[in-house]
Amino acid sequence: MASVETLLWVGVWMSAFSITTADDNSVPKAENVRWMSLDFTTVLTWTAKPSSYSFTVQYATDGDDWTESPDCIRISDTKCDLTEHLIPYDMNYIADIQTEHLEADYDVENLPHTYSPKFNPFSESNISAVEFSVTQLNETTVCVNITDPLTAIHQKNQQLSIRDILKKDLKYKISYYKSGNTRKRDFESPTSTAEISGLDPGQSYCFMVAAYIPSRAKANQNGALSLEQCTEGDGGILQELSVGAWVGVVFLIITVIIVLVTVIALCCRNPNRNKSLQSTQLSAPV
Repeated sequence: MASVETLLWVGVWMSAFSITTADDNSVPKAENVRWMSLDFTTVLTWTAKPSSYSFTVQYATDGDDWTESPDCIRISDTKCDLTEHLIPYDMNYIADIQTEHLEADYDVENLPHTYSPKFNPFSESNISAVEFSVTQLNETTVCVNITDPLTAIHQKNQQLSIRDILKKDLKYKISYYKSGNTRKRDFESPTSTAEISGLDPGQSYCFMVAAYIPSRAKANQNGALSLEQCTEGDGGILQELSVGAWVGVVFLIITVIIVLVTVIALCCRNPNRNKSLQSTQLSAPV
C-alpha cells in the first residue's frame, strides 16, 4: 500500500513538473532582432510566437545604465520606434527586449531577455533617394540643385534634414553622361548646389544623384540613387538615340545598300537578255 501511495505522489510530482516545463517553454522570446533605419528614423524589430505575453524595450550606450523606452513598455507589438531616444546620434546603442506578462505584478525574474546587435545611427542609418533639379547656365555649364532629405526628428519646432545631423560629413555624388553614350562621369559636391562645366555645347546630358558620406564604412557610404533627369540638346531626335538604336539604324542602312547593289548587279549581268526578249515579243505573230 505504501508503495502504491509513493507511486501516486511521484506521478503527481512528474505531472506538475511537466506542466511547469510546458509553461516555461511557451514563454515567447524575441528572435531575429534587427535595426531598421532610414533618414535617422530608427525602429527596432523582432519576431516572436503569438502568446499572452508582452515585451518591454530598454536601450543603453556603451557603459551606461539601461533606460526604458516610454512607448515600448509591455507592448504586444514586435517593433519599437527609438528615433527620438538615440541621441546623440554618433554613439553605439544596444537594446534589451524583455518578455513580460501582461499582469504588472507577475514575477519577471525568470523571463527571457534578448539583446540586439550594436547600432550607430550616424554611421549606419540608410539615406533615401534625393530630389534635385538641373538648370542650364550656359552652353557648357549646368547647375545641379539638391534638396536635402528631411528626417522625422524635430528640434525647437524645426524638422531636421540629414544635413542638420551629418553636417560636413554629408556630400553628394553626381553621375552624368551624354545621351547616346554609356560612359559615365562622377562629380563630388560638398554642398547641395554644384556647377558642372566642360559639357559639349548643344548636347543632351543625363544626371543622377546620391548622398555620399565618405567618413562611413564603405558598405554604408552611399545613399539610394535618385531618378534620372536629362537636359535638352540641339541635336534633334538623332541625338536622343541610344547606342543600340544607332547600331540598328546603321544595320538597316547597310542592308538597304546590299539589296540595291544586288538588284543592280543582277540587272546589269546580262543586258542583251532584255533586248532579245523585246525583239522576240515584237517579231511574234499577232
